Amino acid sequence: MSSIPRLLLPTTYVSDAAKHIRSATKRVSFLSMILSDDATSDELIDALADAAARGVTVEMAADVYTYAELGGFFFPTQLKTRQSRSSTRMGKRLIKSGVKFTWLGRSHTTIFSGRTHIKWCVVDDTVYSFGGVNLYKAGIENADYMFKINDAVLADKLIDEFHRLARADAGDYAYRSHSFKHNDDTVLIDGGIVGDSIIYRHACKLTAEASHTLLVSQYCPNGKLGRLLKTHNAELYFNPPLNADGLNRAVIRMGMFFSGLKTRYSRTRYLHAKFMIFTMPDGRKIALTGSHNFSSTGVLLGTREIALQTENPKIIKQLEDFYKEFVA
Repeated sequence: MSSIPRLLLPTTYVSDAAKHIRSATKRVSFLSMILSDDATSDELIDALADAAARGVTVEMAADVYTYAELGGFFFPTQLKTRQSRSSTRMGKRLIKSGVKFTWLGRSHTTIFSGRTHIKWCVVDDTVYSFGGVNLYKAGIENADYMFKINDAVLADKLIDEFHRLARADAGDYAYRSHSFKHNDDTVLIDGGIVGDSIIYRHACKLTAEASHTLLVSQYCPNGKLGRLLKTHNAELYFNPPLNADGLNRAVIRMGMFFSGLKTRYSRTRYLHAKFMIFTMPDGRKIALTGSHNFSSTGVLLGTREIALQTENPKIIKQLEDFYKEFVA
């Protein structure tokens, strides 16, 4: 039986998922771009290790981009920082406890191409996904969220998708982006083919049709979507350059320069949430929420992503409430 998705802030997501994992009886599937071993993630990491030790099937994967984000080198074989070494020890500890753990993206030629940007945690028949929370200190502190959904069918489909993704990564290939129905909603998944993003295509199509678009994202939108937003009725909230450091600051500045778009976001807390709400000419509202930054850069680099497209007013209301409290 399905439940209405419930928006959880990052700290609530971690504690709720950890609690659920401690009582799991059959399976856990965890996927994140960044996964570190620190005070903010200890509770969840301990719960995952304990679940595997007591016989629950626990499958985990995180992207090797973790090592770049934490200040080390690009791959687990090159360790220079304390945090990088800690991440490697964490992976070994999880495997020793019985977790089927994999670092994704080892064979990619650059740290930027073919990244797995999807975030989810499936515990028995409960899904946490369609948000942007990475499991490390900065990720927990960002303005972000995850949705919690109790739905056995959705859980089964994401478990299947996890296995498909793991096979593709092990075989060093990508697969076409695709979608499937979930009740009255649609789940969109990008499989990592360069230039192929069903999520980005839907964002462009809906923007072109909408009478008003609200965009909340980490980065300035660019490419076709940026051009559409510039010529249509849209409100844009993304980090100003000074909110970011290093490469992210440069990416935002370049996005703003080439698109000519400006942000309305004026808060200092780093914005990592990613959603769009489209008001259609007939008054209907449609939302896209998930891991995609709505940037063409990720599309060109073949990034794996997930999003939920919905007209459910209860989901959209939660996104609007998040916007009012943490973004506007």
